[in-house]
Amino acid sequence: MDAEDIRRRSFNRRFRGLDPQEVQAVLEQAAEGMGHLQREAEGLRHEVEELKKDLQEYRGREQSLEAALAQTRQVSESLKANAEREAQLLIAEAELQAEKTLGQAHNRLAQIHDDIAELKRQRAQFEVRLRSLVEAHLKLLDVERDRDRELAELEDKIKFLRSPS
Repeated sequence: MDAEDIRRRSFNRRFRGLDPQEVQAVLEQAAEGMGHLQREAEGLRHEVEELKKDLQEYRGREQSLEAALAQTRQVSESLKANAEREAQLLIAEAELQAEKTLGQAHNRLAQIHDDIAELKRQRAQFEVRLRSLVEAHLKLLDVERDRDRELAELEDKIKFLRSPS
């Protein structure tokens, strides 16, 4: 029953019944109240429909955001995995370079040890040759001194023989 039904409603008259004007006044108030409630209900229905539309829109946005978030997580995981792989490659490359450099350093160290051993051998040979040379010169000096002594003795003998005695 709506407000118009209440307004159109009429009551039968009875002996000692209700005052028709009073009943009509009550019915009019009820109709006005009912009309106000119907307008309010209609406004609320309209508001509910708008809220449903907004809710659907928000749910659509939520789904879009969840999809974007899921995609962002996936991209983030992919980037993280790529970064980890790249870091592992860089570490492996650095380790390889370090091993190569260390190997070169060991080779250079071995070469330096070989060079030092060769220089020691050459020094020993030089010392032996120098010692031989010095000894040979000393022998020459000894021979020269012996000759000088022999010459001096001969000169003394010659002087003795020449001297008038």
